[in-house]
Amino acid sequence: MNFELDEDQSALAESLKRLLADRYSFEKRRALVASGATHDEAAWSTLAELGLTALPVPEAHGGFGGGARDLMPVMQAFGRALSMEPYLASTVLAGTAIRLGADEATQARLLPGLASGERLLAWAHDEPGGRHAPLWVETRAERRDGRWLLHGIKSNVLAAGAARQFVVSARIAGEPDDEQGCALFLVDAEGTGVALREFRLVDETAAGELALDAAAAEPLADPHDGPQARRAIEGTVAAGIAAACADMSGAAEAAFDLAMDYLRVRKQFGRLIGENQALRHRAAEMLVALEMTRSMAMAAAVAADEPDADEDGALDLHRAKLSVARNARLVAHGAIQLHGGIGMTEEYAVGHCLRRIHVMDQLFGDADAHAARLAAALP
Repeated sequence: MNFELDEDQSALAESLKRLLADRYSFEKRRALVASGATHDEAAWSTLAELGLTALPVPEAHGGFGGGARDLMPVMQAFGRALSMEPYLASTVLAGTAIRLGADEATQARLLPGLASGERLLAWAHDEPGGRHAPLWVETRAERRDGRWLLHGIKSNVLAAGAARQFVVSARIAGEPDDEQGCALFLVDAEGTGVALREFRLVDETAAGELALDAAAAEPLADPHDGPQARRAIEGTVAAGIAAACADMSGAAEAAFDLAMDYLRVRKQFGRLIGENQALRHRAAEMLVALEMTRSMAMAAAVAADEPDADEDGALDLHRAKLSVARNARLVAHGAIQLHGGIGMTEEYAVGHCLRRIHVMDQLFGDADAHAARLAAALP
C-alpha cells in the first residue's frame, strides 16, 4: 500500500496549511472562541473558493468526486490547526449521508449548495442511549396527515448552531438496536418542533443537542427502503471514522512539533534540555507513535473508500480508530510532559491538541468500543 500523498494531494495540503496558519493561529483561535462564534465565516468562504467544500461531492453535482483518501490531507490540516470550521459536520458527514442515502432529485437539490459552501448542514445521528453503538436509533418517525413527523433527541450534533438543516436518522419500525427499520430525513433548523441547545465540546468545538417534538421532516429517499438507509448510515460513520483518524494524526503532529521546538530552545542549568538522553529517548518513542497514527489514518481512508472489498476490510476501520486514538494520545501526553508545567496551562497550545484528540476519539466510538468490536469478531 502506498502511504505517500500524490502530487495534487501534497499541493492541496500545503495550500491549506498556509491558509490555516494565517486564519487559525492559536491566538486568533482563542479570540474566535471568546467571541462566541461557531466558526470563522471568512475562513469558510475561502475554503469554498479553494474547492474544498466541493472535494467529496460527485462531479454531476458540481464537485470533484473525491473520497476519503482525498479528504485525508484536508482533515490532517484541520487537526493540526485545531480548526473550528464545520467541515466534518457538513461536508464530510451530512454530504456523505446525502450522497449515499438520498434519491437523485434530492441530491440534485442539496449537493450543489453543499459543494459551493453556501448550504451548511449537520449530521444528527448519535443519541444519549447509544453508548457508541453505530446503529442505535430511538428517534421515531410517524406519518400523520400526509406528513412525516419526528420525535426524539440527538446528542453531540457537530456544528449544530451553524447548520440550516439537519440530516436526521429516525426509526419507522423495530427496536432501537435493530439493524433494519431506519430512514434518513431532512429537518429545517427553524422548523416547528425543533429545539436546539448549543454548547461547546472540551476542545471548544461547537455542538448541540437536538430535541425533536413532532418536527416536520422530509425523507431523503423512500423511507421504507431500510437497506439503503442502513448502507447510508454505515457509510457515513465510516467516512467519519476516517476523517477523525486523519484529524487526530494532524493534532498529534502539531503536539509533536511543539514539543520538539521546546526541546531545542529550553535551557536548564546552562544546557538545552533536548540534550538530555532520557528526553531524547522519549521523543523517539513519540515519533514512532506519530508515524503509526499517520499510517493507520491512511489505512482508515482506504477502508472507508472500499467498504465492500472483503470481510476483513470492514474490521480495518476498527483497527485504525483504536490504533490512531491510542498512539495520538501517547504523542500528546508526551508533548505535555516534555513541556513541564507550561504544558498544562490554558494559554499554551499543546494541551489543546490533547483536547482535540480526546474529542475525536469519542466520536464514532472510542478506542475501547472499537477494541470490543474487534474482540467480538474473533472466531
